[in-house]
Amino acid sequence: MKTDIEIAQEAEMVHIREVAAKLDISEDELELYGKYKAKLSDELISRIEGNEDGKLVLVTAVNPTPAGEGKTTVTVGLGQALGRLGKKASIALREPSLGPCFGIKGGAAGGGYSQVVPMEDLNLHFTGDFHAITSANNLLAAMLDNHIQQGNALGIDPRQVVWKRCLDMNDRVLRNIVVGLGSRMDGYVREDHFVITVASEIMAILCLAKDMEDLKDRLSKIIVAYTADGRPVTAKDLNAVGAMAALLKDALKPNLIQTLEHTPAFVHGGPFANIAHGCNSVRATRLALKLSDIVVTEAGFGADLGAEKFMDIKCRKAGLSPDAVVLVATVRALKYNGGVEKGSLSVENLDALKAGIVNLEKHIENLKLFGVPIIVTLNRFVTDTEAELSFVKEFVESRDCEFALAQVWEHGGQGGEELAKKVLQVLDTRKSAYRPLYEEELPLTDKIETIAKRIYGAGSVVYSAQAKKQLERITGLGFGNLPVCMAKTQYSLSDDPVKLGRPDGFELSVREVYVSAGAGFVVVITGSVMTMPGLPKAPAAEKIDVVDGRITGLF
Repeated sequence: MKTDIEIAQEAEMVHIREVAAKLDISEDELELYGKYKAKLSDELISRIEGNEDGKLVLVTAVNPTPAGEGKTTVTVGLGQALGRLGKKASIALREPSLGPCFGIKGGAAGGGYSQVVPMEDLNLHFTGDFHAITSANNLLAAMLDNHIQQGNALGIDPRQVVWKRCLDMNDRVLRNIVVGLGSRMDGYVREDHFVITVASEIMAILCLAKDMEDLKDRLSKIIVAYTADGRPVTAKDLNAVGAMAALLKDALKPNLIQTLEHTPAFVHGGPFANIAHGCNSVRATRLALKLSDIVVTEAGFGADLGAEKFMDIKCRKAGLSPDAVVLVATVRALKYNGGVEKGSLSVENLDALKAGIVNLEKHIENLKLFGVPIIVTLNRFVTDTEAELSFVKEFVESRDCEFALAQVWEHGGQGGEELAKKVLQVLDTRKSAYRPLYEEELPLTDKIETIAKRIYGAGSVVYSAQAKKQLERITGLGFGNLPVCMAKTQYSLSDDPVKLGRPDGFELSVREVYVSAGAGFVVVITGSVMTMPGLPKAPAAEKIDVVDGRITGLF
């Protein structure tokens, strides 16, 4: 089997105008970035505003393991399969970050014969959206420090600056830094911090904004610092909103590319689900729904993170109502959760499968809390045995969920037809009763504990002294009615990445809380999760190269 990048580079792409035509988008409504990429114009968004929405299908997964689950691969393959069955289908994905591209993953565009292309462009710079977000974030940081340097008319307490700089790269040494060293002309000396761009509040704002007016309103509410007497200072107070909006003007427009089978792919925005809200932009999803019969979208990492935030933040804020959820698992991942080492996952082991399937069971139970019909799919590997597949099928169907195998990595859309038919059956026969997990009126601590206990399985939540003070301040400032965005490890239902399977009754530790007033949620940081990741001992960047004009090593 060829590598993902070899498959992608050998693909015969069609001009993006042909992909757009499948959704009745005219060439005049495209802003072309070469032959195979385009941004979608504001004129298109206005024209189709009155169209009826198609069906919305969310793809999520069990907790990620080194064995691999293939959530994006299934998303792409399902979209291709629906097209093969005659449906006017599209997919809506997040843009990959350079951080994991050069860190661990080496790329994020699906895999095998279920990829979005051009794969290299998507993973490296794409249409410049992340650069625009990074620039807008750091412009605000520069204007903040300049204001302090130029007399500090707003009375900002330099010890209470909360706005952080950002970079779309894993770089641990930037987590905690000191700025302003040198002469008096070099600025006020203070501690500062970096987050990765996908954790920036501006990324969240871009992904939740309905239009330019909403974007500017959200930008104006960003809290950058506090005065000595506790008054919040905003981006509006710094007169930064207009310039930030100018940097984000084009980034606000959704991007259109294609899959290997030329299915339209709306790829826009890219917040991580472990440290941010984990969903592609509201604008892209809404646009796809107005242009398609069925839209297949994904949420990051496992259902405990991405799906929960999709339901409780994105859908709540955007007025979206998902019609079905596809929950992706693999036999290998379930055996890993059952205690099998990575090197032994190819060997049939029903005992380990029985032990590890509790992770899948918990995700099924969690998704049922949102009232949306569930289809569980096994992303099949050639080493899976009939006994293992049968066991999972019986387990899933005994819990009132539909089941289907997916072989989309090897066979593309054809390998997803069984899953696509099951999705269509559910859309025809099962009515979604979507509801968020909690009411916004609940106190912040109640929201945190609802997620911790009902979704993660925690027995209790403990707060650091710092977190308690921050919760009091946030509530006192009037932000207690916002939803919460939990920052937690993706590898476990708990806040401890080594607790596999279905941990229960554990203590969840909250160490920091801050408000993203522009995005409209409160970020809760648990355990040891970092908002600026570091590179591993052997980064994927070491294997990436350009040979004879072609990029190699990118998956």
